[in-house]
Amino acid sequence: MNKISVYVAGEPNVAEAVRTAKLMASELGFARIQAYYIATAASELAANLFIHADGGMFEVSALTDRPGLELVVTDHGPGIADIEKALQDGYSTAGGLGCGLPGVQRLMDEMDINSQPGQGTVVRARKWL
Repeated sequence: MNKISVYVAGEPNVAEAVRTAKLMASELGFARIQAYYIATAASELAANLFIHADGGMFEVSALTDRPGLELVVTDHGPGIADIEKALQDGYSTAGGLGCGLPGVQRLMDEMDINSQPGQGTVVRARKWL
């Protein structure tokens, strides 16, 4: 199980993405609490695909160069106009709590965001074993 992809277009797909990420984390040997951190990050990232971009691809991969796991979400939505602002606690464009991306950043060891307004977004988040 090196890489699993889930197309996220609705809430059932978000749940599938979360289950997939948690299962892979467990199979790779992450401690239970770490697997739940990964599942929570997966939930936030997958929900963003559904809420902000009308769908996109969620991928979870086992990393081989250094033991760990990577979550990658890709969409062709409106993009993030101000990434720095989007990473601030309390900032929301959808009327939510504004803790999604900042929460992912805290739960995972590394996170990169590449976004172009009008073209879409790619978020990569890694957790090391």
